[in-house]
Amino acid sequence: MATAHKLDCESAANDCRFVVQSEDEGEAIELAKNHMKEVHGKDYTDEELQTEYLQSV
Repeated sequence: MATAHKLDCESAANDCRFVVQSEDEGEAIELAKNHMKEVHGKDYTDEELQTEYLQSV
């Protein structure tokens, strides 16, 4: 079974239930980065998202 990469936006923004999950780590980070900027007005680097919020499931 392939590893999936998951980012639960609630861990970064308490009121949000948005979840990104992909087998492609780069895609998961990019989708999460776009969501955080467009919806929450916050800029995160790829490294911040990867080390602080991204989980392997």
